[in-house]
Amino acid sequence: MTLLQPGRQPCGFHLIAVLAAAGLVLACSPMARADDAAPARPSSEAAADALWAVHGQATVVEQATIAFPSPYRGAESLDPATRGRETVDATLYLGFRPWRGAELWVDPEIDQGFGLNDTLGAAGFPSGEAYKVGKKDPYLRLQRAFLRQTIDLGGPAEKVEADANQFAGSRTGDRLVLTVGKFSVGDVFDANRYAHDPRGDFLNWTVIDTGTFDYAADAWGYTVGAAAEWYQGPWTLRAGAFDLSIVPNSEHLDGRFGQFQLIGEAERRWTLRGQDGKLALTGFLTRGRMGRYGDAIALGLSTGQPPSTALVRDYRSRGGLGLNLEQALGGDIGLFARAGFAGGEAEAYEFTDVDRTFALGLSFGGRRWGRDGDMVGLAGVVNGISRVHTQYLADGGLGILVGDGRLPHPGDEAIVETYYDAGLTPWLALTLDAQLIVNPAYNTDRGPAPVLAARLHAHF
Repeated sequence: MTLLQPGRQPCGFHLIAVLAAAGLVLACSPMARADDAAPARPSSEAAADALWAVHGQATVVEQATIAFPSPYRGAESLDPATRGRETVDATLYLGFRPWRGAELWVDPEIDQGFGLNDTLGAAGFPSGEAYKVGKKDPYLRLQRAFLRQTIDLGGPAEKVEADANQFAGSRTGDRLVLTVGKFSVGDVFDANRYAHDPRGDFLNWTVIDTGTFDYAADAWGYTVGAAAEWYQGPWTLRAGAFDLSIVPNSEHLDGRFGQFQLIGEAERRWTLRGQDGKLALTGFLTRGRMGRYGDAIALGLSTGQPPSTALVRDYRSRGGLGLNLEQALGGDIGLFARAGFAGGEAEAYEFTDVDRTFALGLSFGGRRWGRDGDMVGLAGVVNGISRVHTQYLADGGLGILVGDGRLPHPGDEAIVETYYDAGLTPWLALTLDAQLIVNPAYNTDRGPAPVLAARLHAHF
């Protein structure tokens, strides 16, 4: 596919219009129902005995901003013109069972493309399929390579369906799960069944993850580490230790593990009037070389230059807490909410420029209009930063994703997102997504910025 180049009209935006029309036709057609075309799958018994597993996925996202008001722009500002970008990825999930209760998974992936404005311009960036590294040509990476050991501890048996990075089988309700190797922190922590998958539900970074959860990762969102999960009745306790990138927001991890992150999570599950729900409290502590905004501002004033946290980095700590709620409401409707805060004195290390956040959303299944394989989502999120962080940006400092060069009229960044995910077949889905970013990069002088997207996702 041809990628869009700066300054050109977005061919991806025209593709959005074509896919949107096709999606509306297919979504309304009873011939597109997943249950009408579902091929027979191998029996669960055969899958449970399998020694090997192979799954795969491919996702294409065409996303475009629509021109919005912007009296000025800086080095990391969202482009105010109508622009489009494309991301493409294809992943193989290769699994092997070396012994009882163990799963070894390797996930090679081919990636190509760019996020809008090279993945800059909004703290709540509008595409979770866009990495901080953009490339014109396809390239291969090993995103995951990990071993998971499940130790049954008793309680009622639970059926496990075959899926990406998951063998079919069974497990007990009480269990211990150990994971070690290369994977994403989000594979274990801060999960939410209604908003956590940019290939299947929402796209915005601060909707699918808690915006303040500055989790350890390279520029693609993966790291090396270990996690333990203890399931006991309605409770789950999780803990993990992970490697940081060598410098904030880097492509390379710290090979010596001298900079690291500790994460803990407590989850409580319940049934309310026959509907499942849960609440998780997640905390993290980052230990690495970070700059404080106040120190950067002081240095900038003394030198007459814009402040830069890169010039004042020292070994220190930064932490944060987040709450993650999900609740089924019946009739294939689900509610979710996230809230979090993180230390606003030192720079964010890996994820994005958010010191406080609150997100709320609903997810609707398509059963009520005869489309069992479809989903609709609606969410809103408000992100904010500390006073010293605001002053840093106002003085011309640059963050991980934001920096307009000045910030005379700061305000919270607010985002509304909605999507319609149409299951065209059991293995193929088309999603239409719309977002409105109010005060992008915490700047009330710019925006609001409308963002449209079409996503085509296949899996087996």
